[in-house]
Amino acid sequence: MEQGNVQSPIYPDVVTFGESMALLMPDSGKGIEYSPQLTASFGGAESNVAIGLARLGHRVGWFGRLGKDPFGRMVLKKIRGEGVDVSRAVLSSEAPTGLMLREAVSGKASVYYYRKNSAMSLMKPGDLAEDYIAGAKILHVTGITPALSDSCKEAVIAAVRTAKRHGVKVCFDPNLRLKLWGIGEARETLLALAEEADYFLPGLDELQLLYETEDFDGIVERLSKLRAVTVLKGGDDETFLIEGGRVSSVPFVKAERVVDTIGAGDGFCAGFLSGILQGKSHLEAVELGSLLGSLVVQAPGDWEGLPTREEVDAVLQGSRHIER
Repeated sequence: MEQGNVQSPIYPDVVTFGESMALLMPDSGKGIEYSPQLTASFGGAESNVAIGLARLGHRVGWFGRLGKDPFGRMVLKKIRGEGVDVSRAVLSSEAPTGLMLREAVSGKASVYYYRKNSAMSLMKPGDLAEDYIAGAKILHVTGITPALSDSCKEAVIAAVRTAKRHGVKVCFDPNLRLKLWGIGEARETLLALAEEADYFLPGLDELQLLYETEDFDGIVERLSKLRAVTVLKGGDDETFLIEGGRVSSVPFVKAERVVDTIGAGDGFCAGFLSGILQGKSHLEAVELGSLLGSLVVQAPGDWEGLPTREEVDAVLQGSRHIER
C-alpha cells in the first residue's frame, strides 16, 4: 500500500471518510448500451461533502481506500485538486476501485454499481489514524460506509468513538441504501450511530423506514429524545430543525431550475457544516444548507455544481448573476 500524499502538518477542521467510486456516463441522453463513448468522473457522498466544504474555504480532509489502478489515481487526483487533504487516503493493490455507471433515458435516471469486494470494502479499524480524527473539530460519517462490509462497520464505530474520546463533534447522515444491506441490519446500525451523533441529518423517508412509522409527530417525538441537533429533510416545502425538544421550520430555498438532483443532500450537509464552522446559529446553518442544496441541483454531476464562497456570497447579496 502507499499513501496518497505527504501528511499535512495542519489538521483539517472537518474529517470524513468513505467510498468514492469512479463514475462513467454517456455524453448524451442515450442509454449506456447505445453510447459509443462514456465520460469518466467520480462520486461519493463523503467526498462530495468534503469538496463542498473546501470550495467554501474550509480546511477539510477525506480519506478512504482506492484501488492502485487508473480509476483510483484519477479519483485521488481530482479530490486533491479541489483543495481537500487526502494525505491519509490509501491506494491499495489488494482490490480495485469501486465503479458506478449512470444513464438518464427519457427523464429516468438509472445507476449500476460495481463495488462488491472493492478496495474500500476492506477498510478496518486499524486503518484509522487517531491523531487525524482527534485534530479535527467535526467528524462527518454516513450510513453508506458501514453497509459495505463488517470491517467497514467496525471502522465507522471506532472512528465515532475516537472522535467522542477527543471531544470532536460527530455529524451523521444515515444515507440509507437498501441495495447494500437489509433494513433490519441497517436499522440496528444506523439508529445506534444516531444515538452517538452531535448533528443528525436524516431524510423523512429514511426515518419512516428506520422508525417503522409514517406518523410525523411520533417521528419528531423520537428525534426529540436524541442528544443530537437533528435536521429533518423531506418536508413538502420545508426542513425541520429539532433541538432540545423544540421544532423549528425552515422553508426550502427554491431552485430556479432543476438539472440533476443527485448530490443535493451532500450539498446541504456541506452548507450546514459550513454554517456551524462559521459560528452561525443552528437555524442559520440550516438556511445555508438549503441554499447550497438549491444551487447544486442547477448543474449536472454529483459535486460539480457545488458553489464557491464567492458564489454563495453573491446569492446572499441578491445578485442573480453567477459566473461558473
